[in-house]
Order: sequence, then C-alpha cells, then structure tokens
Amino acid sequence: MGLPGHRRTSSDKRRRAAHFALKPIALQVCQACGLATKPHHICQACGAYGSKKASTKTASQVVPEQTDSEKSLETPSTLEHEDKPSLNTEDLPKTS
Repeated sequence: MGLPGHRRTSSDKRRRAAHFALKPIALQVCQACGLATKPHHICQACGAYGSKKASTKTASQVVPEQTDSEKSLETPSTLEHEDKPSLNTEDLPKTS
C-alpha cells in the first residue's frame, strides 16, 4: 500500500489548485437570429448551426411537457388562501 512520501505544503497545495478557478463562458452571436450561443453548438432559439439550419424543432418544442403529478401540484393562487382567515393587527393582543 502506497503512502505519501512527503507532506504537501501549503504552497504545493496552492500551486496544484491554481487551475481550479472558474473560467468565463465563451459566447458567440448566432448568425441566423443574433442571440448569444456557445461556439460549436446548435442555437437553442432558432436551431441553426453556423449559417446552416441544423434543427427543425423550435424552442417551444424542446421544452418537455409536464407530467400529471407536476400538474396536480400547481394550484391557483386564489385557492391557496381561500380557507385561511386573514390576520389583522387589531386581532393581536396589545402589549405595553
């Protein structure tokens, strides 16, 4: 079983982790629609790759539909507070 030969000093630790920093995202302008896209990726908005039309799907078709369980979780805002009585400041006990 291998054991560490020497202690990793704080400077060695920092030097080893020097490349762990986040790098800025490279973006380019889509030639078809003008929105920002990643280089070498199909545009999410129009489906173009460079100057060619790569995909026939639109952005609305790419979005997955909700399942029945997700739809049942959604309730209108009027139903949420219908059963609960509203609390007024006059109902609170007075403290001096």
